[in-house]
Amino acid sequence: MEKRKKEHIDTDMIFGIRPVVEAIRSGKVFDKLFVQKNLMGDLLKELMQEIKDHRVIYTKVPIEKLNRLTRKNHQGVVGFISPIEFASIENIIDRCFSTGKNPLIIVLDRITDVRNFGAIVRTAECAGVDAVVVPARGAAQISSDAMKTSAGALNHVPICRAFDLKQTLENIQQSGINLVACTEKTNTSVFSADLTLPAAVIMGSEEDGISDEIMKLADQKARIPILGRIESLNVSTSTGIIIYEALRQRME
Repeated sequence: MEKRKKEHIDTDMIFGIRPVVEAIRSGKVFDKLFVQKNLMGDLLKELMQEIKDHRVIYTKVPIEKLNRLTRKNHQGVVGFISPIEFASIENIIDRCFSTGKNPLIIVLDRITDVRNFGAIVRTAECAGVDAVVVPARGAAQISSDAMKTSAGALNHVPICRAFDLKQTLENIQQSGINLVACTEKTNTSVFSADLTLPAAVIMGSEEDGISDEIMKLADQKARIPILGRIESLNVSTSTGIIIYEALRQRME
């Protein structure tokens, strides 16, 4: 059983310098690309030139991380092909406003758990959310596991990758969309927040919440009431609550 699971995960993976170079040249979209720190050689220079020319996001990591990803001869480079094409948040916002649609966008700040990500996208699709925005680095891997957890919703909800999340949120804000931070650091209940306005709801990681620089941009802050002894909800559950509260307000 475990062996089949590993083979399933590996179908998203490309390793080795030459295979990754050819994948970039063929137009493949990488969700994640890891390059070993302090790697040298002419072939690496060729790879780095392709990365630069095609504006591919990559992360330098120690060899131990690559060895954990695969035991095969990775040559210091491991990439994961995205099963989806990424969308432009600017185009989505323009389309919403031009067609008279009241935008509802979900922004995920440093949510790295694949199952949470997939569950959030599934809820977003069911509720008619217009887009989900994720940072290019520090986000859950968009893999076959994420696709499975989303019940295929990743095929239907536009996923927008932000190379600079703060700048992307500032652009969203300037387009006339309210930034709503879901956080415990406020006394305002999510049921009192005005979610009938064009909104981009920001959800933070379960460990650290929303980062300080992102929190400062928020037009509204809202918390989900906790009446029991457990101090917090799972982030995918929290996202579902605020998405459907927005839907309830907009349907009244």
